[in-house]
Amino acid sequence: MPSWQGKSKATPLGYRIFVAIIKKFGVLPAYLLLRFVALYYFLFSCKSSKIIYRFYRNKLQFGRAVSLCKLYRNYYIFGQTLIDKIAVMTGSENRFTFHFDGEHILRQITAMQKGGILLSAHIGNWEIAGFLLKRLNTKINIVIFDGEHQKIKQYLNSVTEKSAANFIVIKNDLSHIYEIAEAFKNNELVCMHADRFVEGNKTMQTSFIGQPARFPLGPFLLAAKFKVPVSFVFAMKETSLHYHFFAREIKDYSGYQKQDFMQQMLLEFAAEMEKKVKAYPEQWFNYYDFWQ
Repeated sequence: MPSWQGKSKATPLGYRIFVAIIKKFGVLPAYLLLRFVALYYFLFSCKSSKIIYRFYRNKLQFGRAVSLCKLYRNYYIFGQTLIDKIAVMTGSENRFTFHFDGEHILRQITAMQKGGILLSAHIGNWEIAGFLLKRLNTKINIVIFDGEHQKIKQYLNSVTEKSAANFIVIKNDLSHIYEIAEAFKNNELVCMHADRFVEGNKTMQTSFIGQPARFPLGPFLLAAKFKVPVSFVFAMKETSLHYHFFAREIKDYSGYQKQDFMQQMLLEFAAEMEKKVKAYPEQWFNYYDFWQ
């Protein structure tokens, strides 16, 4: 069974070091330190390294040397996305440039006055896009697992600016569903990942890169229940300081029964996700056996 537990491996000390470097010197010097951190994970994080190496070697059919290079690059780029997120949260987003591909689609969703769901995955850096979608002049809600250590959360709250995005934390008592419903009622956008689940949660299955894989039921069930417009979105890092944001056309499943509605949406989401993984293989950040 997939071993992801919705938890972060980061430490408060690590955040403090990188925040200090970002604030004093900028993100590029932070990237320099990151090279050594990425090398540490490359050499000593055996469990995740084996999984990502097999992903490159067996799923994407890269050679051994290329797979090893991409494994290191994966850790390095993942660290960059965390640094970029911190930079944006601390008010330094003007350091980055962005290309928005499909922004008009998101404006169409807000114009429909129904709210909307933006589905993404742990590919690229969706979190940084969530902070920058304030240009749409509508409230953005980001649905997250409460996976950060409490001390990390307290520290980040003390050094970051107030964001235009509102975080909806997934809770066992399902109170987050009421928050999501209220967001739709107020014509707000709800952003969520649709590629991970905590063991024990309900799932759906479809083919992904040639093999059946399980996806969380929740995002697709919400879309079917509330019948709001849906777009698949991804924010991919293309250079050190440049991101490419993609929003796909609004999905219309009005002619489907509920179960078929969800299965068709999952099929199309997985296909779009597969395209992005193959185009940006070093930005696949699922460090567990996705297909097991």
